[in-house]
Amino acid sequence: MIACRDWPRLPFDRIVAINNAWAVRSDWDDLIHPDDFPAARMPVDIGPKQRIVRAADYVPLQNTLGGFVYAGGTMAFTASYWTLAALKPRVIAVLGCDMVYSNTTTHFYGKGTADPLRKDVTLRSLEAKSARLMAMAARQGCAMVNLSTDESRLVFPRSTAGEAADAKPLSLDQAAIDAALAEEERLGYYVPSGKYWKEESRFDKAAIDALDALWLKAVPAP
Repeated sequence: MIACRDWPRLPFDRIVAINNAWAVRSDWDDLIHPDDFPAARMPVDIGPKQRIVRAADYVPLQNTLGGFVYAGGTMAFTASYWTLAALKPRVIAVLGCDMVYSNTTTHFYGKGTADPLRKDVTLRSLEAKSARLMAMAARQGCAMVNLSTDESRLVFPRSTAGEAADAKPLSLDQAAIDAALAEEERLGYYVPSGKYWKEESRFDKAAIDALDALWLKAVPAP
């Protein structure tokens, strides 16, 4: 994460920090955190153009835009363009969200106790979840890239801070995407609150594995 501390602001026009990542740079625009994020870890001084985005704000928006994928202590940089309706990113470049967990402290937190991957029926393939995010973004003309040089579970193409703004959405298997979305509709594993762990007893592992396979089929191998 701290690799981006001295990066120039350009070509990015928005910096979105998740959880602790706000501490890396003072020029972040948005801080997104879940409801259980400790108050002691929140920034004290917030600039007039900075905003805090909480679950009550992002859950309805994520539902509208296609659902949840997991992102931990990361930072996203966007290269955007204005439309009449909203600011829509052309590129979302992520850093520090490789989701590689080991028995030692990971790059995720640096010092302290590492945040382990939960034993979660929905997180059987992190690669498939990132493939879904990339596919949903591409359908809206947005490219996803990974600025990390570490081992990663993300299937986004790699990029650098200097090249990310020129990234274009990859050519994806639209038939596979349509099949995956149809299967999601059929399964009905939709939880409006976003708290899917409260309903995971009704989720079938084999069905999730089959769905993950469809999403992985939709994107090129990383």
